[in-house]
Amino acid sequence: MKRSLKERLAILSDAAKYDASCASSGGETRDSRKGGIGSSGGSGICHAYTPDGRCISLLKILMTNFCIFDCAYCINRVSSNVERARFSVDEVVTLTLEFYRRNYIEGLFLSSGIIRSPDQTMADMVRIARTLRERHGFKGYIHLKTIPDASPELVREAGLWADRLSVNVELPRDASLRRFAPEKRPETIRAAMAQMRLEREAAGDRSFTGRAAPRFAPAGQSTQMIVGADGADDVAILSAATRLYGGYRLRRVYYSAFSPIPEASAALPLIKPPLMREHRLYQADWLMRFYGFSAEEIATGARKGHLDLDIDPKLAWALQHRARFPLDVNRAPRELLLRVPGFGVRTVDRIIAARRHGALRFDDLVRIGAAMRKAQPFVSLPGWSPRGLTDSAALRARFAPAPEQLALL
Repeated sequence: MKRSLKERLAILSDAAKYDASCASSGGETRDSRKGGIGSSGGSGICHAYTPDGRCISLLKILMTNFCIFDCAYCINRVSSNVERARFSVDEVVTLTLEFYRRNYIEGLFLSSGIIRSPDQTMADMVRIARTLRERHGFKGYIHLKTIPDASPELVREAGLWADRLSVNVELPRDASLRRFAPEKRPETIRAAMAQMRLEREAAGDRSFTGRAAPRFAPAGQSTQMIVGADGADDVAILSAATRLYGGYRLRRVYYSAFSPIPEASAALPLIKPPLMREHRLYQADWLMRFYGFSAEEIATGARKGHLDLDIDPKLAWALQHRARFPLDVNRAPRELLLRVPGFGVRTVDRIIAARRHGALRFDDLVRIGAAMRKAQPFVSLPGWSPRGLTDSAALRARFAPAPEQLALL
């Protein structure tokens, strides 16, 4: 029985929900006023956020959930009894254009199970992006999830049509990937990521005639790690993320809490990790990318390799380094102010700008937007000193949630 397009859309959009790496930040602003349709800028079924905070919508689907691989953690593995569906190249193109014309979306996030071969699958995905760009003049955002085993030529062409490319490292440890995804090789995944980095760097060079090279994935590349499927702790996950950021110049590493799946391997956990663990990893990742923290520093606030679920990682670090506080807000350099709990990047920049005109007081920081309830044990200002609060044994309890009575039934 052949399923309708609507039925297949329901199946393949649901199958795509496990991929978290669909944000569009860093994309080049395209404009259709000179021809074509769509735009990767402007304000508007997957919601993503641009660098300036705008929320846009992407059609997030799999081309197919058929797959020749048997990754133990994947709902779409070849041995799974999940309901299957597949789109043709023309159907994905039509869906994207019709959804855009109805103002449902501003772009496309396309992934796929592997059918026949990695090259066959990647070639179809490239055809979709090329058809949208060339035949229909589509200027919206396109994110393609590349197939690691696909030929370098196909990956290169994908980068010419897509705004962002990504390839998932899947698990933080090579041994875990070999165990749970025997058809995948960590070396192949890293080779694909290295190619994308080199292609992007080459696209930034000019020829001897002064001509710019063709653009390649202007929004860069990203990846995703599954959290809680293997025994890797949070410190191991953040250390792996540090290597990925440094080695391949990724725009983002996404963390996806493992979801138990039907008929799963006995080696996988029976329950999913708390979503708060995923949230804390994102907070720690933010500290590494924008606040100057290293994974090793964040690890000092962890407990047995895991981030504290009750308090955020910056506060956990500050509590472990109380000797560095309180900071004089009117004298401390930017890199130290960024380590004060309750101070964000914008808040610190406002503080530095405002203190040029005179000494700041407690009320000034409140007006600037600092979260002073969290910051006050760690700062000093004219008219405010935390005194013994910084070294108080009860300081952590001041911020941790109140204990809850466990249910008996």
